[in-house]
Amino acid sequence: MIDAIALLFVCLGLGECLHRVAGVPLPPSVIGLLALLVWLAAVRRERPMLQSVSGWLTAHLSLMFVPAAVGLIDEGPALARYGIGLVVATTISTLLTMLVTVSVFRFVVKRTGSGPAPVVTA
Repeated sequence: MIDAIALLFVCLGLGECLHRVAGVPLPPSVIGLLALLVWLAAVRRERPMLQSVSGWLTAHLSLMFVPAAVGLIDEGPALARYGIGLVVATTISTLLTMLVTVSVFRFVVKRTGSGPAPVVTA
């Protein structure tokens, strides 16, 4: 299990280094994810521990938002000034993302002709 966690941290650190040193215009976590993808493609073997660790992290993903929520407490003046605009922008961008996702899904289903399986009732 320690090996899997170490692999995740090494990839994240590599992403951070590439971002800072080489100036790659991607977030360090995305670069680290790409590094992990390259490693997984290069070293082909089963990784049950990596699957177990990533499954645990995904299951407890809500805990990862606690530091961000606590950080908002320090931003009281900025939230008081820009809070309504942030809420409106977040709501509109979420709705637009949902509309685009549904539109692309419908387009692909129509184009490929593979819709959901019909529901058979008895």
